[in-house]
Amino acid sequence: MALPAPEWRGLLSRRWAALDPPLRERLAAASLHDAVRLGCDLLRTEEEALVRLCQRVCTGKEPEAASFYREQGNREFGRRRYRVALRLYSKAAAHEPPGSPEVSVCFANRSAALFHLEHFEVCLEDIARAESHGYPDRLLPKVLLRKAECLLCLGRLQDAADALSVVESKIHMDGLMASPAHQTLLKKLSQLKVKLHEKERCPEPAQEARADMQGKSEIWGENDSISGASSSLSLNYDTERGRHLVASQDIVPGQSLLKEEAFVSVLCPGESLPLQDSETAWDTRVTNADLYCHRCLRQLLASVPCRGCSYAQYCSQDCADMAWEQYHRTECSLGALLLTLGVFCHVALRTVLLAGFAEVNRLVEWSHSEDKDPHNPRAGCKCLSEAPEAGAGTRGIPGCNDSGQYHSSYQAVFHLLPHTEQHSPEHKFLCMLSVVAICKHLQEAGLHAAILNQESSEQWPKPKTSEQTSDELSPELRTVAEAMLRHVLQLQCNAQAITVMQELGPGDGAVVNKRPLRLATAFFPVLSLLNHSCCPNTSVSFSGTAVTVRASQPIPRGQEVLHCYGPHQCRMRAAERQQLLGQYFFECRCRACLDELESDVKSVVSMRNSFCCPSCQAPMQGEEDLLCCSDEACATSVSRENLSCRLQDLQQQIKKALDLLRDRKADQAIKMLLKCQMDAGNFLSPEHLLMGEMEDHLAQVYATLGKWQEAATHLKKSIGIVEMHHGPSSVETGHELFKLAQILFNGFAVSEALSTIQRAEEILSVHCGPQSAQIQELQEMKTCLSELPRSILQRT
Repeated sequence: MALPAPEWRGLLSRRWAALDPPLRERLAAASLHDAVRLGCDLLRTEEEALVRLCQRVCTGKEPEAASFYREQGNREFGRRRYRVALRLYSKAAAHEPPGSPEVSVCFANRSAALFHLEHFEVCLEDIARAESHGYPDRLLPKVLLRKAECLLCLGRLQDAADALSVVESKIHMDGLMASPAHQTLLKKLSQLKVKLHEKERCPEPAQEARADMQGKSEIWGENDSISGASSSLSLNYDTERGRHLVASQDIVPGQSLLKEEAFVSVLCPGESLPLQDSETAWDTRVTNADLYCHRCLRQLLASVPCRGCSYAQYCSQDCADMAWEQYHRTECSLGALLLTLGVFCHVALRTVLLAGFAEVNRLVEWSHSEDKDPHNPRAGCKCLSEAPEAGAGTRGIPGCNDSGQYHSSYQAVFHLLPHTEQHSPEHKFLCMLSVVAICKHLQEAGLHAAILNQESSEQWPKPKTSEQTSDELSPELRTVAEAMLRHVLQLQCNAQAITVMQELGPGDGAVVNKRPLRLATAFFPVLSLLNHSCCPNTSVSFSGTAVTVRASQPIPRGQEVLHCYGPHQCRMRAAERQQLLGQYFFECRCRACLDELESDVKSVVSMRNSFCCPSCQAPMQGEEDLLCCSDEACATSVSRENLSCRLQDLQQQIKKALDLLRDRKADQAIKMLLKCQMDAGNFLSPEHLLMGEMEDHLAQVYATLGKWQEAATHLKKSIGIVEMHHGPSSVETGHELFKLAQILFNGFAVSEALSTIQRAEEILSVHCGPQSAQIQELQEMKTCLSELPRSILQRT
């Protein structure tokens, strides 16, 4: 949720409409500085409503919630649903207060789930956490036996022997040897000793060290002027395109052009906030917040919870500690407020925390000053409204330092365009009151010093409460609020979604189905230099908080390097693209838009995603509500609304079929999908994307049944439609070929699998790079198939 909660937006929309016209005009014309000052007075009447909204969001430590999640986890563990139990134990640990002995039980229980899932290294980490958090001594032998068994499975025989010795002495020290529990422990101990002895006597043969999978070496030379950019790029500026990147030499497909770490990123909470459910008391749904590290965005297996709130979770104690030092000690108590006010407000706050007050104050003061000389040490940058002087090179380009270098820095973030005058006054009003609310909360919570300078707050004056009313912000926090307001406005045009390919379903099948997911929102100052095109010449991929931009097609010297902001010519018509691009305050004049808008040719997307005649299956035509068959001999006419309703019904039936698949009712899912296919053929064009999706779903169902030939047949049909829409060299086609390679590999169709692997490699290495996880898996499959005996290869 980028913007604040709908209730807060609705409340401020009504407040804006009720303001006196002169005040509305004053706010609309106000600078960021004046807007913050006015916002302090205007927020007062809305504060109680905001407090009530925040009370719905649960981010504190709740022992009752911890007990609930732990019991639910135990129940799922008893059903052998270890992945579900794992998530529930993590939720339980997140809700345990600091120092609670119960948190050790959560870690111990979670280690059991991890053991059954064969994540032995992570299991050992959780056992260590349980011990360090004071796991009850009487229960420790069982956990230590699990530790020894993990070490055995990992082949660490000496460590396993040491662990067994510790367990044995502990069991004997406890006494009560005749109790059933102790007898069970002794039996397990004896079994592990035998297993250890067998492994020591007959060690497993050392696996041959297989050479690391090396992809093609990437062409890369560091750019002297643009941090993280290739030497094949140059930074240019003109009044029409603003700052933009141009190829300074010929670029080949797959060549890396930019590698940048996000200046700041904030995890998107997912489809739902952690609300307290009135019926079941606590929400057991899993969201992004449960699946990914809140700092580095790595996928979580066994999370480390924040010490102060139940929301933030991390992949390691190191990540938790770094987040706390850099920003989370300030954000922690604001969890419910930040989730209510949306990701953009959260990114704005974290941006100023990471920059530090000294740098924020320097640039905000510079924005007020009349002297915008780039060589002024207090400025170090040029006014955004001015074009660089002729012959100045990159030194005069906004965001560059005195040496003409453009770094991924706070100065570069500050110089991203906020488009203050283009935003609607009502939107600015919403953003203004939201950031002022955050800063007032910081002041009331006594976090003033942490904001000013997290390293040494002594150099900044403490707020003098006697000189300000409760409705006023300190001068320093007004500066922070002004910077935050600037960043919230910038984000509408400069926010970059960090995406990840997330597995659909349990992820334990032979073929893994994935979909792109918006994981986080970030500022990438260098990536933001790329202008938009609906037919871009680059492809963007992410690894954690880092982005890599690669050329997706040849880019000759002198051509601009372009990135798609979302609306792509393969996904929507020009009119739809232009409407969506309105949020960026420009009219797209890329080649795809000009070709489509300036000619009478119907867009390819419109033709391929069109309806066909229910009577004769010829294409339907017409721009109004009534569509007519293109075959004059047929003369059938149907309302667009009627066909749209049929399409919605069809999508609902497909969703039900996928639910059946998730419930492991594959035969019923196949019957429903085949019926959906038959119905769709009566009113959708054969090239419609939904036709391809149904073929893809059928391939998935057959793959779960191990019917590899049937699965491959359906997936090939899906690939044909994907190629038609996105092109034979698109990343979408590459992902589909990757799935086909998995199916052919599992179906032992060696020759066809090898040719499919080669084609998938060629495409995905261009878009994702030779070191991507998919390329590595393709290479492993190829190596495995190539090592088969020649007699088998000749038969397949």
